[in-house]
Amino acid sequence: MAVKDVMGADGTEAFMLSNEAIVRGALEADVKVVAFYPGAPTSEILDTFSELLGSFDYQMQIATNEKVALEICAGASFAGLRSVTAMKSVGANVASDMLFVLGYTGVRGGMVIVIADDPHAHSSQTEQDGRFFAPAAYIPMLEPSTAQESKDMVRAAFEISERYRVPVIIRTVTRVNHQSGVVKLGEMRRAPFRKVRWSELKEEYRTLGEVARRKKVGMLRRSAEIEAEFEGSQFNRVLPGSGDVGIITSSVSYLYVLEALKTIGIEGKMPVLKVGTTYPVPRRLVGSFLKGLKGVIVVEELSPYIEKEVCVIAKESSPALRVHGKRDGTFSEAWELNPDIVAAGIAKAAGLEYAPKDGLLDEARKLKEGMPERYPTFCPGCPHRGTFVALNQALKALSAKGTGYYFANDIGCYSMWVFPPISKADSSLCMGASVGIANGLANVIEERVVAAVGDSTFYHAALPALMNAVHNRNKFTLLVLDNSVTAMTGQQPNLSTEYTAGWREGKRVPIEDVCRAAGVEFVEVIDSYQVKENVPVLKRALEFDGLSVVVSRRECALYGDRRKRRRGEAIVPFEVDKGLCRRPYACIRDVYCPAHELDADRQPRISPDLCDGCSVCSRMCAFGSIRRADQK
Repeated sequence: MAVKDVMGADGTEAFMLSNEAIVRGALEADVKVVAFYPGAPTSEILDTFSELLGSFDYQMQIATNEKVALEICAGASFAGLRSVTAMKSVGANVASDMLFVLGYTGVRGGMVIVIADDPHAHSSQTEQDGRFFAPAAYIPMLEPSTAQESKDMVRAAFEISERYRVPVIIRTVTRVNHQSGVVKLGEMRRAPFRKVRWSELKEEYRTLGEVARRKKVGMLRRSAEIEAEFEGSQFNRVLPGSGDVGIITSSVSYLYVLEALKTIGIEGKMPVLKVGTTYPVPRRLVGSFLKGLKGVIVVEELSPYIEKEVCVIAKESSPALRVHGKRDGTFSEAWELNPDIVAAGIAKAAGLEYAPKDGLLDEARKLKEGMPERYPTFCPGCPHRGTFVALNQALKALSAKGTGYYFANDIGCYSMWVFPPISKADSSLCMGASVGIANGLANVIEERVVAAVGDSTFYHAALPALMNAVHNRNKFTLLVLDNSVTAMTGQQPNLSTEYTAGWREGKRVPIEDVCRAAGVEFVEVIDSYQVKENVPVLKRALEFDGLSVVVSRRECALYGDRRKRRRGEAIVPFEVDKGLCRRPYACIRDVYCPAHELDADRQPRISPDLCDGCSVCSRMCAFGSIRRADQK
């Protein structure tokens, strides 16, 4: 990320990610409070605001979870200050209780909520379509297609928010968030940050019973007014064409459509309606576009959200119209689209001949032939590897007792627990669910339940389930993998980190103190790299007749490497002394670090480029044949 590009002067152009363009749009709109919980594909929004903290007069918090982040922004907006938060669609589930309330209460200062969907589940547990939050909560929604639109829509969203006193959702998808483009920058008119006096605002934010019923009527009236405005929005665009089959699309699918029409050779021959205001849908605009057409192809990700609106509108304006999209099988409702898929769908619906010409897919299939399957794995030096090696040894030592185990995994880097060679995950659902699941299973199955969460997940969603376990005296083992940061999304700080947003000093909240304060009787803290010493601790935890918590602590290897480089410290790899090695391959079989490999003589070798110098394999070697490269 080039911070200087996001800070560029009015009228200049800069090449940036859409996530960075979202930040620029918020800065141009004079945003004053920002709050986030990290989650791909929106992490760069948090990171960019964090990097810029101190250069502009906004306040920033990295929140415990998405609900808290939304509530922080809501509090600021209630007081009249502009605010923004961003989250992935599964994070919107966590925030949804507050989101729906905001549709009723409204806000005073402009408030923008970025919700990012993840078609193809690149970094998410589901392919959730977050667009349905907007109509369910009666909150307007805009969908950008490009980096430029991402900036422009955010800026416009603040104005819409204040005009109608309602939050505005900016819905993105992974291919929009991580798309780069040239963005023309606007003027930043920023006023000095100042606190306000609440008593002077004469505001009221509550909803219950009769108050809620009155506010519901107001929401319906507000939605009708916003729909009327959206009919003429600059973010809706019609590309004329001469054919009697048209296309309606939105978001990144619009770009796929443009490329597909070129590929098929019918650019300019099919009319295209690009919808940027997807709630409320501009019904008159859509109805006008449909008139005179015999068919329409709806191209969107993920669910047939716009398609169903088109079907309803077509029943009034064009009853004989044929609608092609997800519902008739023109496009699959699963996975993400791409230009080839869109081209094939358009050609099929329009009765045109089309065959991919570049052969890239065939070439990719040939390249994959004969290649072994490679599963995701931990980074070299990842502390979670040492923890799971120790856990495996503890389980092996207890195997003679015949105790079975249920392994409840969670969401984080330790999700690698699912894949071979660990393969110890009977469930892996959503953030914090491992502890809740453990509560449910503890009294209904014979096996001992072992749950695992990370430090960030512990505070994000696991605490209520932990309290439940203490209160109900549920018996299971909880492993809290504390690597100091929210590592999977880019090493952002959390409550276990000594820093907060902008790398400013924060106050750590020790996990073990929270557990002891809650009443957990068995709480042990171990060093993830001390594999042999950790085995007896884990054995005791697994055999404890009650709730046991083991906090396995060692900072994320990538985060640690960053800090070492900043301090000027060398990262010294380990190497194998071939004269001492007896080739039991324990380092490869038990530690399975990607820095380990076999040379031409099938002798274990450690890649000096990948090795992090964590020492776990050295501690595991029975022959002392693995040592630091500087200790020959």
